[in-house]
Amino acid sequence: MNQFLLYGANGYTAGLIIEQAASFGLTPVLAGRSEEKIRPLAEKHGLSYRLADLTDAAALDRALDGLPVVLHCAGPFSRTAAPMQEACLRTGTHYLDITGEIAVFETGAALDARARERNVMLMSGVGFDVVPTDCSARFLKDQLPDATHLQLAFANVGGSVSHGTALTAVENLGSGGFVREAGVLKPVSNAEKVIEVTFAGGRKLYCMTIPWADLATAYRTTGIPNIETFMAAPQAQILGAKALNWLGPLLKTPRVQNFIRNRIDRALTGPGAEARQKARTLVWGRVWNAAGDSVVTRLEGPDGYHLTARTALNITQKVLQGNVKAGFQTPAGLYGADLILEIEGVRRV
Repeated sequence: MNQFLLYGANGYTAGLIIEQAASFGLTPVLAGRSEEKIRPLAEKHGLSYRLADLTDAAALDRALDGLPVVLHCAGPFSRTAAPMQEACLRTGTHYLDITGEIAVFETGAALDARARERNVMLMSGVGFDVVPTDCSARFLKDQLPDATHLQLAFANVGGSVSHGTALTAVENLGSGGFVREAGVLKPVSNAEKVIEVTFAGGRKLYCMTIPWADLATAYRTTGIPNIETFMAAPQAQILGAKALNWLGPLLKTPRVQNFIRNRIDRALTGPGAEARQKARTLVWGRVWNAAGDSVVTRLEGPDGYHLTARTALNITQKVLQGNVKAGFQTPAGLYGADLILEIEGVRRV
């Protein structure tokens, strides 16, 4: 079978997945809650579609019926992942999503035993969040098995954000950051630490700590107990992130959140093809052990949205071919450090 359910099919990233699915020999069945958005999209691409609201368990079960796997692309995933995961557990459907939200990974990990009982695989983060960084973490662990500390950083050079990504960011405004310390997630302030990273090609960029999903996934992929995750940012953005530490309570009020969401609805649709073609993704990682030995790795590849579409389809294809393992899994934990190198245009330095 080459069919899978693509839920949230009218989103920006899902549109890229639809465009590229045929190159993987896959046929998505489009799904979402709004017929006025999903039906024209299905007709445009000559695809079938199914309708289901995430609050309607029976409709979700019907949407999943007969399909081995769902690729869930409807965010914010902090709200949408749980009902879809529960539907997958009821129907015996494998679950994939493209989230980068730590809480979603932690919730999925808590469902591990139930997923094993149902012979269902739950794998979040099959896109840019977190395949390139998860593979880098696995590669570093393989090089230095007794590593005790891991740092990961990324830069999206020349890229921009989509509507869905921006809305997810709004959900987390004012929440601060995290690091993993001695195996435990520890709250920290925004931009708690700033380091200078030399990415592939010798490009040096300042990077600030952010609550990236590898704090959940890399820990499970590698077992390394101390992890920090960083994002490259201009100095002004770093200063702005630090300022958020004083504005946190205000930014979480419904009035401010609604104001920002309305601005996003009016202004953002996602980067165009030309912008995506010019953008590059850079990933850096470093591990060290108690003896002071260290290893560094670097990745370079296409923009984050192109990577997300390709890595998500690559993993969907593997699932449809039977390359699955029941329970909560991470991309590199199951498929290895070289999973990302299967994507054209990605190189490890």
